Amino acid sequence: MSERLAFIGAGNMARSLIGGLLQDGHPAGDICASDPSAASCEALVAEFGVHCTHDNRTALRDADCVVLAVKPQVMHAVAAELGVELARLAAPARPLLISIAAGIRVADLARWLGCEAALVRCMPNTPALLRAGATALFADGAVSASQRALAQRVLAAAGVTVWVDDEAQLDAVTALSGSGPAYFFAVLEAMQTAAVELGLPADMARQLAIETCYGAARMARDSGDQPAELRRRVTSPGGTTAAALAAFEAGGLEALFATGMRAARDRAVELGDQLGRVDRVSGDAVSGGGA
Repeated sequence: MSERLAFIGAGNMARSLIGGLLQDGHPAGDICASDPSAASCEALVAEFGVHCTHDNRTALRDADCVVLAVKPQVMHAVAAELGVELARLAAPARPLLISIAAGIRVADLARWLGCEAALVRCMPNTPALLRAGATALFADGAVSASQRALAQRVLAAAGVTVWVDDEAQLDAVTALSGSGPAYFFAVLEAMQTAAVELGLPADMARQLAIETCYGAARMARDSGDQPAELRRRVTSPGGTTAAALAAFEAGGLEALFATGMRAARDRAVELGDQLGRVDRVSGDAVSGGGA
């Protein structure tokens, strides 16, 4: 028998994970989702054949694993509601909770739940919507080996998974793979614009830029070689590539990336601090009451 999975929230990331899990052979009958939107529930049932409800507590009951796929701004209220239901269960019977909400730290989520729980926090990225994502996971001390394996199976439905030992590393992950697709698109956009300025038609520039980036990414992934080595192989001394790379270096490209990613990491830390103070600022009780 497969594990019973519940998704709190039926947005794009939940839909991506559910679709991936079904493709991996997880039975639709063992998946339940909850969402306040009737349209979202109807679409989920029609597309995947899973159970869907408007009641978070109903989705939670009998689940082995619960994926918290709600916006960070509402996680406090959702956790308070689910904490009431979790408190009714004996500790060994409580499900694994996986949060994919950006910025919500494990300690804050545990405080909002108001009871002991096995928690995994993860940072996926948008290519997960195509099952081509890169997700980093962090487990608190209450997560068992079997629950850790379960979390990995769930997130692997969206792409590659890695584990970090220190939760603070997730802020660096946010700066790398979380925000990274936008950096890639910015570079792609710049290449396309420059090609048009050099005289290529816009449609041709777009096609060539996309396929060049896609092919290079595949080479980096499949070859097993370091990017520096791959770069050296296509850079002939005194050639065209060397001229371009010298111009990039003179413009401080590497330092610019370091500065940008540091800014992203610092903003992730700042947002985590802000989101973690929501109950203290509002004065709400986090151990009881519904959302």
